[in-house]
Order: sequence, then C-alpha cells, then structure tokens
Amino acid sequence: MAISYEDIVKVPKALLHDHLDGGLRPATIVELAAEAGHELPTTDPEALGRWFAEAANSGSLERYLETFAHTVAVMQTGPALRRVARECALDLAADGVVYAEVRFAPEQHLEQNLTLDEVVDAVVTGFREGSALAAEAGTPIRVGTLLTAMRHAARSQEIAELAVRHRDTGVVGFDIAGAEAGFPPTRHLDAFEYLQRENFHFTIHAGEAFGLPSIWQAIQWCGADRLGHGVRIVDDITPGNPPVLGRLAAYVRDKRIPLELCPSSNVQTGAAASIADHPIGLLRDLRFRVTVNTDNRLMSGTSMSREMALLVDAFGYGWKELQWFTINAMKSAFIPFDERLKIIDEVIKPAYAKLIS
Repeated sequence: MAISYEDIVKVPKALLHDHLDGGLRPATIVELAAEAGHELPTTDPEALGRWFAEAANSGSLERYLETFAHTVAVMQTGPALRRVARECALDLAADGVVYAEVRFAPEQHLEQNLTLDEVVDAVVTGFREGSALAAEAGTPIRVGTLLTAMRHAARSQEIAELAVRHRDTGVVGFDIAGAEAGFPPTRHLDAFEYLQRENFHFTIHAGEAFGLPSIWQAIQWCGADRLGHGVRIVDDITPGNPPVLGRLAAYVRDKRIPLELCPSSNVQTGAAASIADHPIGLLRDLRFRVTVNTDNRLMSGTSMSREMALLVDAFGYGWKELQWFTINAMKSAFIPFDERLKIIDEVIKPAYAKLIS
C-alpha cells in the first residue's frame, strides 16, 4: 500500500537534530526584523522563505551557514527568543513530532545585553509554552533543549557549565557546531571531560564536511554519545557483497553510536549527491543506529514528514522502516531511560501497529 504524505504527518515521529535558528517562520522573521531594525533580502514572507532555500542550495557548508546571519539577528531579546521557541514547538507538534531535541548556541544571542542564563531561560520558557499549547490542540510534544558551543570560539567550557546548570529546567544535552575544517573537536576537550564528570549527555557535529578524522576524534578523544550527522562514516565502508566495514565504521556500529542523519541538509551541503544516493540506505541495511532529522527546516524547506516522505520515494520504505527510524531516535534521546521507553511503548508502537500488517 502506498504511503501518502498526509499519512506520514499523522504518525508519531522523534527528532534529535534540529536547530532553533534554522527553523523560524518567514513571517516571524519579517516581524521581528522590523522591530529590531534589521534589513532583510525581502520583507515578503513567501519570497523570504524562497530566498533562504535558494541561498542554502550552494553545496557549501560555509555558504549554508551564512544564511543564519538573518535569523540570529532577530533572536536577540527575551520576547523574541520565547516566541521563536514557542512557535518551533507548535510547528513540530503540528507535523506529528512527539519528541524533539532542539539545539541553539546561547553565545550568539547576547547583542542586546542578555546574560547566557537569561537566553536559556527565555528559550526553555518558550518551549514550555509551545508544548502546553500543542497539548491543548491535541498534538502533544515533549521538547528537550541542547546547548551548542561554536567550535571556532573559546566558550565551550562556559557553555558546558551553563548546560549543566540548567539540566533540571529543560536542557538535556550539549553540542558543538560550526565549520569542521580547521576546528577539530579536540580543541574543546576540557568541556567534554567536564561533561563526563557531571554525567551529562553530549553530541558533536562530526563527519559532515570533514570526514573520518572528525568522527574518530569526536568518539575516541571526546567521548561523544551521538554523532551530529556522521554521514561520512560511509567513507570507511568498502563496497562489495557484502560491504566490508573498516575498524572505525565497525566500532560505530558495534557500539550502537547514533547517527543524526539529515538527508536534505546533507545534500545541500554536498555531503551526499542526492537523496537517492544518500548513504542512509546503506547504513540502514547494515543496521547502524540510524536516525532521520531535519537539521534546519527553514533553510532546507523541510519537516520531519517531508524527510520521511523523501526516503519512502527514494528507497521504497514502508511503515516498518519508518517505525525503525523513529524508535532508533527515541532510544537515542537524552532523557531518562524510563521516559524514553514510555514514549516508545505508549505512543510510537501503538500508532505504527495499526499500520504494519
């Protein structure tokens, strides 16, 4: 039976890799830019949405990241941050996402003299408000926050301490992001060692633009719980029947280290040639801990439902495979085990059981 996009929207989904500043509504950007006096390429919301998608389709990670200058510029006050987070929760819930981890870099939102703690408070409050509104609308969602440190900066220890300080108010993990080349994760070892001492979860953007050395360092030097993207692990797999895994790929699979794959984004940044050529097909066949994610919904013009629909079209996946991706993500979430299990057993499995014959 063919799977329709509308049906995909209705099933529960779990999302681990989504950037708050990469998922704003174009209309919200226009309104907040007017309040802040920030100049945009256009003030027509539809045209602005197209501009973001077109600007992100360069095939270059560095050019892709440049589009964030406009979204970050309008996220510099407490009310703006609350609004963006609230709308993020509502948009994800409307798309059928029941659990999401949304990340952002507090150090990028200080231009209007907010403190780091005030930035985090505004965002987690917005997520809480959005989640409450979503529940009232009959589309409940739980949102966890990841705090990101920029890998080219020198504030990772400070952001790691900030994350731990807010661990009981909605922050569930830590991340580093930004251009990989020239900025290895090992520059931030002090932060990662601190997080491990505090029994706190973290993921690392690795294996998107820079390849296997980035993945190796993230895991073996820094101790990452998950790999942000990690798509280039395929470089350590030799094609054949069966394919032959190198030592790093075998270690990632054996240890069940989750891969936060973002198909559309990976194509945009040149990490994959097309959806049909995306390594997710091979990695899924080889039973890596594969998860499907959006990365930046605005820049990629995407949603969780769209990402899954693209995989259905490209690889012929059915409900069984979509459930597998969803449970993988939920298993890999940074909330306590019993809470993950409750969502899997009471929300995800019952919904898919009605569809899988």
